[in-house]
Amino acid sequence: MKSLLRDFSLSAAVAGFIATVISYAGPLVIIFQAADSAQLSREVLSSWVWAISIGSAVLGIGLSLRYRVPVIIAWSAPGSALLVALLPGISMPEAVGAYLVSSLIIFLVGVSGAFDRIISKLPAAIAAAMLAGILFSFGTGLFVSLQGKPLLVLAMFVTYLVCKRLLPRYAVLMVLLVGCSIAFVAGDLRSEALVIGLATPVWITPEFTLSATLNIALPLVMVALTGQFVPGMAVLRASGYSTPAGPIIASSALGTALLAPFGCHGLNLAAITAAICTGRDAHEDPHKRYVAGVVGGLCYLVLGIFGATLVSLFSAFPKELIATLAGLALFAAIAGALAGAMAVPGDREAALVTFLATASGMSLFGLSAAFWGLIFGMATHLLLNARRENAAADALPTVDQ
Repeated sequence: MKSLLRDFSLSAAVAGFIATVISYAGPLVIIFQAADSAQLSREVLSSWVWAISIGSAVLGIGLSLRYRVPVIIAWSAPGSALLVALLPGISMPEAVGAYLVSSLIIFLVGVSGAFDRIISKLPAAIAAAMLAGILFSFGTGLFVSLQGKPLLVLAMFVTYLVCKRLLPRYAVLMVLLVGCSIAFVAGDLRSEALVIGLATPVWITPEFTLSATLNIALPLVMVALTGQFVPGMAVLRASGYSTPAGPIIASSALGTALLAPFGCHGLNLAAITAAICTGRDAHEDPHKRYVAGVVGGLCYLVLGIFGATLVSLFSAFPKELIATLAGLALFAAIAGALAGAMAVPGDREAALVTFLATASGMSLFGLSAAFWGLIFGMATHLLLNARRENAAADALPTVDQ
């Protein structure tokens, strides 16, 4: 506790808070869509929000303190998107059974150490390009938002540039304050939408069926490993952290299993929001950025308890404010990822393929763009490097015997 207080900084705390805000701003909406499509009761939805929030909080705080690394845990956004289409045809008890099966499979991947071996073989340029592709839409979202709220977005953008020059560590905080102030003065904050209410956990007894396992469990495993843990570990690696993936994966799977009967569909290592907490804007000293993970976990804890209030809060903010905040908060991460992707001349083509495929947002055979970006990039890397190595071997002089 003493070391945490000693390492505490406002910039790291702000990074953790912003990461939590962004986590709730978009992915939570998908969960409400899934709940609506399945016609879940308000009590079950409240329990679902409580479970993913408490799980993200406890795991994020625990892992950040254990490894002294900003570990950001969040619920699976791709998994939530899958459930929008799948839940209407499967009962909630069957879905909970599928959550338990998927968490068991992911746990075995984590404890086996296979994931670490895969990550260690990934070229740094390709990992950086994949990260840049994942973050790309958030950067462009900033400028797309100009169409809806030009004054709000421009004011936040100018504030960011000025503060990056004068107060770089607090630029994102100032952007948040300016954005909220302008939205309030302009009457864009819908105060009538705000309500006060606590989330209440509801126990759901799991049922195990082959149909739910094939239709929910296996897709959840694939999107968790390819769409969450691979880019999530790439974020940590790109920031210089060598934290092993196995314990993080295993802990996340165990947390999911414990909270699945309350509606939790999957807790994963975050990628997009993690980039906010692992960069220089969080703290100049990489060893003190773990504070952002702890603060982010505490924010999850508070917001998870006040589930109904949380829902109303984010519905009161204009979507342009959230999009602009996310884009500006990730500027440094996008720049760093692009620089890393192009740093190795021999890997530039492979990095470009990875970036374009990932940024496209395409989905093929139920697998995410991040996965395919990795596959196409690695294939390009292997083909081009093999060609260069063969050319170099052919150029070597032969020695007559």
